[in-house]
Amino acid sequence: MLFIFGNGTLQPVLVAALQLAMDEANETIKAIRTGQVEAMVVNGENGHELYTLKTTDQIYRVFIEKMTEGAVTLNSDGIILYNNTHFADMVNLPLSQVIGMPIEQFIQEKGKEQFYQLLERGWKNDCRGEVEIVSEQYPCVQLSLATLNLDQGFSLSIILTDRTEQKDNQQQLRLKNEELEKMNYALDLSNNDLQQFASVASHEPQEPLRKVQIFATMLQEEEEINFSAHAKEYLNKIIGSSKRMKQLITDILNYSRLSAGENVFERTNLNELLKELLTDYEILIKDKNANIYISRLPEIEVNKGQIRQVFQNIISNALKFSRADEAPAVLITARKLELKEIDSPQGDNFCLISIKDNGIGFDKKYANNIFSLFEKLNAKDKYEGTGIGLAIAKKIVEKHHGIISAKSEEGVGSEFVFIVPISQKRIDDYRLW
Repeated sequence: MLFIFGNGTLQPVLVAALQLAMDEANETIKAIRTGQVEAMVVNGENGHELYTLKTTDQIYRVFIEKMTEGAVTLNSDGIILYNNTHFADMVNLPLSQVIGMPIEQFIQEKGKEQFYQLLERGWKNDCRGEVEIVSEQYPCVQLSLATLNLDQGFSLSIILTDRTEQKDNQQQLRLKNEELEKMNYALDLSNNDLQQFASVASHEPQEPLRKVQIFATMLQEEEEINFSAHAKEYLNKIIGSSKRMKQLITDILNYSRLSAGENVFERTNLNELLKELLTDYEILIKDKNANIYISRLPEIEVNKGQIRQVFQNIISNALKFSRADEAPAVLITARKLELKEIDSPQGDNFCLISIKDNGIGFDKKYANNIFSLFEKLNAKDKYEGTGIGLAIAKKIVEKHHGIISAKSEEGVGSEFVFIVPISQKRIDDYRLW
């Protein structure tokens, strides 16, 4: 019973009680909507009464509404019996307008035949397929179809997952791959042309060059011809230039061959390899009064012929660029690297090889330049060479998945260091460069 005063106001105590009851009612309604309660006990005219909720249905309904995928349920005629809010957003229509519409109205015309086939399969077995729907924001979706056995009979549920971004990424990836394939094809053609050019350029000039050398040497040895001092000097320059040209052709051919074919690696004893190499240099070593010191070197997997070329090019430079006031000395050492020394998951699989000399050295600012093609730091008339030897060495080391570097001090000497894998089988295309 409420007591109302003359001014029309309720007694404050009753107002507070009424507000509390309303708050409890609102909380109960909210709990029912969100599926937080399974049953309620209500004190009514007939005493306490128990009201149960269809909790499972409620949870699924809330779950479906919160999904980031579209969800629809169809009858056997393809009419939408239920759809969640996200599907309405996908087709850009109010939720109330979608229910009761045929699902085919939301399928793009060009894909309807494929969609009908997918529907037919979906009524028999769970299946998936891609279609394009009438939607600016979600044109490409994946449909997941499954039948539902409901109280009203069988229905077909469809979950629509947006694949637009994924499709765009796949398209971009496909275009990039096609572009890359075209570039690789063009590169292969270019490499083939370059190989052919290098082969022709290296072989064709050799015959006329050989004749120049022969005839110039014959003239030089001809005693009956009384050459002037200038003529003899010119003749010597012709012979010297032709020799350098022949060496240049040979080096270019060797460099170009490094780009062709796959490397064949084999377990190689580096001490044995250097022993054979120094045998070939025996006369030059004696003429230079040089000393070659070799520490115990490891067995590693290399292309034997190529790695021999690396040692040959660096050692020959050490002998060539020696100081006039001191006999050449070359120290060759090697050691296995530790994991902490190199930024690689296979750091313990690498070997560091050092070739150090006491020659004329070079300015440290040229440490990177010396590995470039045709790079010569000294006068051509003072030191023979084509300027390709170290470029060849660098290319070989890189083909062995390694790196090479140099440091030097003018008048003191140089040190060349290259790091290569001990086992090529463990490398798995990992490179240091």
